Amino acid sequence: MTDFTDDAPQPAPSARRAWRPAMLWLFAGFAVFAYAFDQLTKLWVTSTMTEGERIPVFPPLLHWYYIRNSGAAFSIGENVTWIFTIVMAVVSVAILFQLRKLGSAWWALSLGLLLGGALGNLTDRLFREPSFAMGHVVDFIQLPNFAIFNIADSAVVSGVVIICLLTLRGIGMDGTRQTSAPKPADGSKGANEAKPAGGPAGEPAGE
Repeated sequence: MTDFTDDAPQPAPSARRAWRPAMLWLFAGFAVFAYAFDQLTKLWVTSTMTEGERIPVFPPLLHWYYIRNSGAAFSIGENVTWIFTIVMAVVSVAILFQLRKLGSAWWALSLGLLLGGALGNLTDRLFREPSFAMGHVVDFIQLPNFAIFNIADSAVVSGVVIICLLTLRGIGMDGTRQTSAPKPADGSKGANEAKPAGGPAGEPAGE
């Protein structure tokens, strides 16, 4: 079977550097979109619904169910809200430090969604009730037999899934693809393959 990834041309370093500003703008666009979409939907929920209210959208598949979550998904860690605040802040800073390597549109998409989602929930942790850095996150999307979540959660999960797929395909953050060593086209033996002890075929070693 032919492995098409081995023959894929790789962009020259100078070409990747030329594309980097465009990748940064793409990253920023996705981050702003995810953050703004999350905050606008939370503003809509908090201004039109009361906490605990449940509205059918596409029953029984989808409901809006307004709750405030002090922990992580599935209400884990409700008494240590400050830990999630620190984690999201660290993740956001770590993403920004990785931008100097950015040279792939898919990585720009994944990191942008990840940063936008992290900042969306971090904003809730910092500025919503009951206190600074201890705020409860607004969740409102309810699916059957699943945790209630928000747009920021969706952006974070989507970004992580894309990163996993890129890693499995061997695509680096700079846009290069990790490839295996090229196979000889003429079927000759590799350099590391053991050579026969004798001379030409059919001749004993001592002749």
